[in-house]
Amino acid sequence: TQAGALSLGSAGSFGLLGGSGVTNTGSSVINNGNVGSAPTPAVTGFPPGVVNNGILFTVADPVTAQAHADLITAYTAAQTAPGGVPGPADLGGAILTPGVYTYVSTAAWTAGTLTLNGAGEYIFQIGTAITTPANAVVNLINGASSDQVFWALGSSATLGAANAFAGNILAQTSITLGGGTLDGRALALDGAVTISTAETVNVPAAIPEASTSPPLGSGLL
Repeated sequence: TQAGALSLGSAGSFGLLGGSGVTNTGSSVINNGNVGSAPTPAVTGFPPGVVNNGILFTVADPVTAQAHADLITAYTAAQTAPGGVPGPADLGGAILTPGVYTYVSTAAWTAGTLTLNGAGEYIFQIGTAITTPANAVVNLINGASSDQVFWALGSSATLGAANAFAGNILAQTSITLGGGTLDGRALALDGAVTISTAETVNVPAAIPEASTSPPLGSGLL
C-alpha cells in the first residue's frame, strides 16, 4: 500500500481471515494468500479447497492472532477515514474516482458493473451490509488497483453468484462468497468467512511504497 495510505499490516498476507472461523464448500482456490481464523481457529473445507503460495492455519497461531489485531486497526482506520462523501444510490452502473464513499446503512447494488477509474485509494464506509447480485463486476481501469480498494462494513458482506469482485472486504461480522472470483481479500473481525459455492480468491500484490531513500551510490563520491 502506498506511503500514508491505509495499511492492513500482517492481515494483508491473508486471502481469507475469519474471527469465528472459515468454512469452504467446493473446489475453491486461494492464490497468494494465507487462510486462517482468530481468535477461534475453526477452518474447514480444505481440502477440497486449495491454498496456493500461502499457509493454511487450522489451529491457534501467533500469526493469525497478530493478523486479527492488525485487521482491527485497519478496519477502524477505514471506517474513520476523513473526507467522505455520500456514495451513489446504486453501485451497479456507477463510475467512481478515488475517494471515500459513505453509506449510513446498506449500500445498494441492483445489477451490473461498478467501475473504479484511476489510481489511488477507494474506501467504502458502509454502516451495515452490502449484498451484491449475481454477475456483479468491479471493473478497475486507468490504474485502479484492487489492493487499494477497501470495503469497510459495519456488519456483513454477501457476494452473489458468478461475481467478479475486487478489493479488500473488511467486515465487522461475516463475509459470504457465493461463487466467482475475488481479486482481493475477505477479512472478518468477529464472525466467519463462508464460501458457499467454489470461489477463486486472488490476493493482490501490495503497491510498492514510494521510496524515500537516496539513490544507490549517493554520497559515496
